[in-house]
Amino acid sequence: MSHKKTAEGMIKCAGPIETALLPRLLQVTEAAAIAASYQMGRGDKNYADHVSVEAMRRTLNYLDMKGIIKIGEGERDEAPMLYIGEHVGTWEGHLEVDIAVDPLEGTNLAANGTPGAISVMAMAERGGLFHGPDIYMDKIVVGPEVVKYERKHPEESINLDAPVVDNLEIVAKALNRNIDELVVVILERTRHEAKIKEIRATGARVNLITDGDLMPGVATAIRGSGVHVVMGAGGSGEAVLTAAAMKILGGKILARLVLPTVANGKSEEAIATEMAEKMPRLEKMGITEKNMHDVLDTDRLVPGNDVIFSATGVTPGTLLKGVSLFGEGDARVNSLTMGSSGVVKFTDTIYINDKEATPLRFV
Repeated sequence: MSHKKTAEGMIKCAGPIETALLPRLLQVTEAAAIAASYQMGRGDKNYADHVSVEAMRRTLNYLDMKGIIKIGEGERDEAPMLYIGEHVGTWEGHLEVDIAVDPLEGTNLAANGTPGAISVMAMAERGGLFHGPDIYMDKIVVGPEVVKYERKHPEESINLDAPVVDNLEIVAKALNRNIDELVVVILERTRHEAKIKEIRATGARVNLITDGDLMPGVATAIRGSGVHVVMGAGGSGEAVLTAAAMKILGGKILARLVLPTVANGKSEEAIATEMAEKMPRLEKMGITEKNMHDVLDTDRLVPGNDVIFSATGVTPGTLLKGVSLFGEGDARVNSLTMGSSGVVKFTDTIYINDKEATPLRFV
């Protein structure tokens, strides 16, 4: 008896980027996560970020590809490496890829030894990732059940400008739940105080996090994660990385660029100063005052068709365990990788430096 979609068929439909680079992408995020884990709990977030950036860049440069960083550690004069526009890889072979990276998402989390820090990146064909500035995006993220519900009920759809209760009613219907059974993740920031009150007024439960809303966004597309919606303004890079995972998993993100001064309710003078400072760079990326407020959906953030994503836990989180260090340079890491073919892997990897001193143990 034949099946509609076999593992063999899914493997065959993987694009060239997924086929050649997804296994190596796993190694890149693992290398960055292990480097950061040695600084876990030491209180120096900048150094933890520095070593993870260095490890990620070194490992990326082993890959036979022509890679350009589209979402990185900042712009060239702000970041010494993995800056927006930097070329990585050997620049040999035929694969031309755009790359989004966050070598240590949740630098404070890693420095303080608290849950949720990860190393993460995504790739797509040239032009396949949003080329955006290092500012904020206001966003809402939901899973594939909501997308399916919207398709069946075109008159009802998630809207970034709608009242919170309207969006949560749609999510509740899609998941066959009551609103008071929903969990909404949002960054604990002063700028979100009004939205948090609005969420709680609906009866939904709020999960406040101090940093790192990327993996909660991914979790909306995974049943049993306990996360149903992510809302609020955070980094634009995290929004693009979340969109890469949503593109693969069938979920949905809506996002809009917003200046930090605007998001944080600063004075008109402060907003004007930041606008004057940022707009020349934004315009080089094709972002003008006219289109800056456009709502960007999953396909506008990640228009690519051959998309791959990898995340490795640094400290324990909702979906991934943290790095375990043991022996002399030995480590155990937990990762999530996926590609446009639909193949998703949770990987448990052990790096053994001395095979005699550290034999494998079956647990």
